[in-house]
Amino acid sequence: MKLAFLLLTITFAANAQMQMQPQPTAHPATDAQKIADALRAGPKFITAQATLLDWPAMQDGPYRVLRKGTNDWTCLPGVPGYSHDEPGCFDPVFMQWIRDSLAGRDPHIETVGIAYMYVGAWIPNKSGKDDAARSKEFHVGPHIMIVSPHDNQKELQSFSHDGSNGMPYVAHLPHGTDLYLVMPFRQWDEK
Repeated sequence: MKLAFLLLTITFAANAQMQMQPQPTAHPATDAQKIADALRAGPKFITAQATLLDWPAMQDGPYRVLRKGTNDWTCLPGVPGYSHDEPGCFDPVFMQWIRDSLAGRDPHIETVGIAYMYVGAWIPNKSGKDDAARSKEFHVGPHIMIVSPHDNQKELQSFSHDGSNGMPYVAHLPHGTDLYLVMPFRQWDEK
């Protein structure tokens, strides 16, 4: 019940704070472009004081600081090499989960972690219900992601794995198995 209340509160707060911005067509290349991209990932009350990092050059390499922040949040530009620019903002728990997962380590977190992706993300189109979405990809609009300790993975398994219908769903990082909950709060083209 506490988790449901937390999710509902976060969803309402995100709707109240979100400002839609157009998605660029290419990945940012310069530090200034990466900073601007990372700042699009979450609400201003988080991004204004967040630490902005660049992705590591190697799987388990260091994350380069683009701007030191004063709150506990970390924002990154879109992942280099992904087919779409998908920046994100992560609380300390979610950021540690990402670091461990992408470095090939088994993530061990003790509490719930939260992330924002105001630009959204592109996922495989499993439903094909959208008239324009008979293609291979579907754009999930702005959303919040929640990761929980490994002990709670059973609870997440009951959620749909299909994010192309606009409903909450679970996913995992590439080459990972731990699930996280994705909660869209607005369709990308919704005004």
